[in-house]
Amino acid sequence: MIASQVLEQSVVVFSKNYLPISKINVRRAIQLLITGKAEALDLTQESWLVRSPSMVLVVPAYIRLTVTSVERIWKVPPVNRREVLRRDNYTCQYCGSHKHLTLDHVIPVSRGGLHTWDNVVTACERCNQRKSDRTPIEASMPLHTKPKAPMHPTVAFAEQFWRSEPFPPEIGGTSKHNAETNIS
Repeated sequence: MIASQVLEQSVVVFSKNYLPISKINVRRAIQLLITGKAEALDLTQESWLVRSPSMVLVVPAYIRLTVTSVERIWKVPPVNRREVLRRDNYTCQYCGSHKHLTLDHVIPVSRGGLHTWDNVVTACERCNQRKSDRTPIEASMPLHTKPKAPMHPTVAFAEQFWRSEPFPPEIGGTSKHNAETNIS
């Protein structure tokens, strides 16, 4: 692999108490390892050998921060058009369209529905008018996804990480055979 390609590979960063925080590139991982702000985690055999004129460094695929940082305060964003469109990936939650998007209250405000994260979805103008002052069930228009408030970015990353990362059975992961038999 070419040196510039190695420096762009992803390294998963864990907090001091082993919560996966984010992915960074090898270049940033080297900075954290050399300054002593992180340590290597030997979860898999995957690593990269990085050579400089004065040293050779093995950069693992997983590192853990050794310094405690103050957790940044994160608040659930307000329910507004920009945030709802972002949450719903700029897609109508009834038909999947990406054009002429508006906001729709799942339970209409006229029927006591609130302007909250679990009652507001993205809808195209056509679906919004077709649904009118009815619930999705009354209008026979099921939602593609259930609306919910956005979660903390670190929690979202950790959730996605544990679902997608293949770990060997020795460290608590499941082999392909076990994964297939555990599903049923």
